Amino acid sequence: MKKLAIIGRILFALPFGILGLNHFLMTDVFLGMMSSFIPGGAYTILVTGALLIAASISIILNKYIKIACFGLAGLLFIFIVSIHIPGLVSLDPKIAQFALIELLKDTGLMGGALMIAIYYDCIKIENKH
Repeated sequence: MKKLAIIGRILFALPFGILGLNHFLMTDVFLGMMSSFIPGGAYTILVTGALLIAASISIILNKYIKIACFGLAGLLFIFIVSIHIPGLVSLDPKIAQFALIELLKDTGLMGGALMIAIYYDCIKIENKH
């Protein structure tokens, strides 16, 4: 079971690393998704990409997992509130549908990040006894 948990942790982290790289390689695409009220433009996208990569590496290396997962959950919450929810009210049905899919995906990932953070904390407490 322990090996399966390690595989699950790595499979959870990999997409965040790839998405982080995409923030650097496809900055223009992410600029098009940003709401007008989010400051910083490309700088915000690059910082977000760096945070996603850092969290992914941290989770894969099993270092600072609790901090990384709570940070990821917070970042995903910001994505949901600032990008996906405003996208739901788009007049273009394709944008609204994409926003709904992304909202559901990020909600599930946020739940996964919270579960990993709590699971990791429980394992540490269990190993002390």
